[in-house]
Amino acid sequence: MASELPTSPRFFVLEEGVLGSHYDADVDTVEPVNLADAPRCPRCGGFIGLLKWLPPYRVKLELHGEELGDFIENSAYDLLISERFAEAFRIEGLTGLDGFHPVEVLRVRRMRKGLRKPVTVPRYFVVSTCFGPAAVDPAFSRMRISEPPSCPECRMSGIDTIHGFTLEPGTWRGEDIFRPRGLVGDLVVSERFKDFVERHALTNVRLTPTEQFVRDPSNLGPAPLPTP
Repeated sequence: MASELPTSPRFFVLEEGVLGSHYDADVDTVEPVNLADAPRCPRCGGFIGLLKWLPPYRVKLELHGEELGDFIENSAYDLLISERFAEAFRIEGLTGLDGFHPVEVLRVRRMRKGLRKPVTVPRYFVVSTCFGPAAVDPAFSRMRISEPPSCPECRMSGIDTIHGFTLEPGTWRGEDIFRPRGLVGDLVVSERFKDFVERHALTNVRLTPTEQFVRDPSNLGPAPLPTP
């Protein structure tokens, strides 16, 4: 857990549902796959994302669960969202997603044996996520950093573990979904987005308060508490 919990506003890390869940699915892009240059930091020129997916947007889906959900994460930068997710997002004026391009689903392959119920395939759209001005506050986050950031703009660094993090006060500009400076590969959402997900009962969405978010693939444990 982070050393000091945020009060207001609250933020959450957005991920897909857990592996093996009711809505577990994977995306395979179909040739031809056209890609544009990856985005770069305007200050240091370093990469702050992956190569950008361009049309045609054609995919095959592998369904490990029982049915397809409203959210499938192709990457932290390109997401598949259902039509009802997309429509509600735009109608309610939430911010942080761009694109909303229709996706052609060529095939859905069931990966779990014994399920013969026909698959209902939602109409999906591909959206990209913004790189927001909000920045991770290292003074009040529990992260093991092997390589400190060299650029004050993108704050890219080598992060070995995360055991809770907070955002630096005054850096958030109101986006409802964004990739923060210092953690450009993670999706962070506002409390308004959390309420939106719950109100519309959107599926295959997992939201974890940032101060409770853990990523520790080598089981190194939390970083030491900052010295007062």
